[in-house]
Amino acid sequence: MPTDDQRRAQTDRVTDALLDSLRRNDMRAFADQWAPDGLMEFPFAPPGYPVLRSRDDVRDYVKDYSATLRIDTVNELRRHHTLDPDTVILEFSAEGVAVQSNSPYHMDYVAVITVGTDGVQRYRDYWNSLAAAAALGGADALSTGFRGRHE
Repeated sequence: MPTDDQRRAQTDRVTDALLDSLRRNDMRAFADQWAPDGLMEFPFAPPGYPVLRSRDDVRDYVKDYSATLRIDTVNELRRHHTLDPDTVILEFSAEGVAVQSNSPYHMDYVAVITVGTDGVQRYRDYWNSLAAAAALGGADALSTGFRGRHE
């Protein structure tokens, strides 16, 4: 059985891989970090926004991400280790361009990430849906760009 230090190191490796994949706009590598039954939730999203219930759902959700957003910079602001060595709270920001509107994109995120032996078990993404909608050209663009594929 892995020690707490080994579990925390695994959590950090997966978190580093997630950030690295975002920096490279490699959304397939981002989705590959999920456990087969890993969950992704958006607690601050508009009503009806999807909950992703598997690696395949995450992969489908992000497959056209680069056609919607081009991320140029990802900065890790803070990483908070919790009492649970499998869970980390990550504060980070992303800057880039909303492709359709050619508008600047800046978003601050807080993610609560729980990692198991197979990858991300649960990722709670606390992002500002109003700021995302504004950058993408409105609520309809947000819906079409992401949510529309998963309802």
